[in-house]
Amino acid sequence: MPKVKIPRKSTFVDMTAMCDVAFLLLTFFILATKQKPPEVLSVKTPTSVSSTAAPEKSILITLTKDGKVFLMLGDDTKKAAIIEDFNTTRGLQLNSNELAKLKKWEFIGLPANKLKSALNLAQEIPASQQEGIPTDTTNNELSYWMRSVTNAYAGGDQRDLEKMLLVKGDGEALYPIFKNVKNAFKANDLFKFRIVTEGENVPLGSELYKTGKTEKK
Repeated sequence: MPKVKIPRKSTFVDMTAMCDVAFLLLTFFILATKQKPPEVLSVKTPTSVSSTAAPEKSILITLTKDGKVFLMLGDDTKKAAIIEDFNTTRGLQLNSNELAKLKKWEFIGLPANKLKSALNLAQEIPASQQEGIPTDTTNNELSYWMRSVTNAYAGGDQRDLEKMLLVKGDGEALYPIFKNVKNAFKANDLFKFRIVTEGENVPLGSELYKTGKTEKK
């Protein structure tokens, strides 16, 4: 008996739904991706084997190799309070428009007595042309900024604040500048902070490597 031959038909696949899903996923990942926080200047940090991730909202102090110090107030919920407290305690007499403009700055790298004139310029001064926050022994303005930080976070757990304090220094930065930054913390009873470094693998055969192998077992 002859076999029944099934007629062949061309297959039609509607890709409209698949394209819609692909574009929805692409839109989701674009909107949900967290952007890398901006850097003041290119800083080559030393390396370490620590794997602790820095908090998303942090107060970052950057030290360049030529000794400039910049401050970034990453916690937007407290940024306004810190700036307003600094304006009041240092007597800068910034008006509401100047304060609003300063709150939009990504970082601060000017002496207090030059902030007002810089805020009235048509364009923000590039980081490469800013002289940095003074931290010398005769005029450590960073300590005044940290005082405003502690005032803004007053009433909370100081340990939470200390976890947000980050220092990112160039590997070629001189130690006296780093010491002045520590003195700014110390003047405000802040004795703990984190140092930002480039991660590297644990050296083979080291005590930390052996400890890690023991823990995995």
